Amino acid sequence: MIVFDLKCGGDHVFEAWFKSSSAYEEQRAQGLIACPFCGDIVVTKAVMAPAVAAKGNQASDKPPLGPASFKAALAAIAQFQAKQLETSTWVGEAFAEKARAMHVGDTPEAPIHGQATLAQAKALAEDGVPVAPLLVPIVPPEARN
Repeated sequence: MIVFDLKCGGDHVFEAWFKSSSAYEEQRAQGLIACPFCGDIVVTKAVMAPAVAAKGNQASDKPPLGPASFKAALAAIAQFQAKQLETSTWVGEAFAEKARAMHVGDTPEAPIHGQATLAQAKALAEDGVPVAPLLVPIVPPEARN
């Protein structure tokens, strides 16, 4: 099997595996290769960085990534977020309204957190209101254990 980095007319780069170079050429000529992002069948080989293999029995200096690393990362994110939540005020469903009022100067700026619909979040972002999503889902203070 041979792996190729491919590029479509829309400048999307993606990876594909083929039995041989001739198999790639045949499939491309028949229009059987399409960009997974936009469906464009005008596909060419993209410039590839060479893959450098490590010598046989060399041990890696990097620790393996696995469930423990993932759990540690989630724990660090949750701890950071908990600290942010402790230093901000819950405003519930009034979040979008209060964030916009602070942005335009109608109310003093203060750290807040709450709930917003996807449409409200998009509107805030489009209007330049500086907001950030919480990485770990939260519940209102009254619903916590």
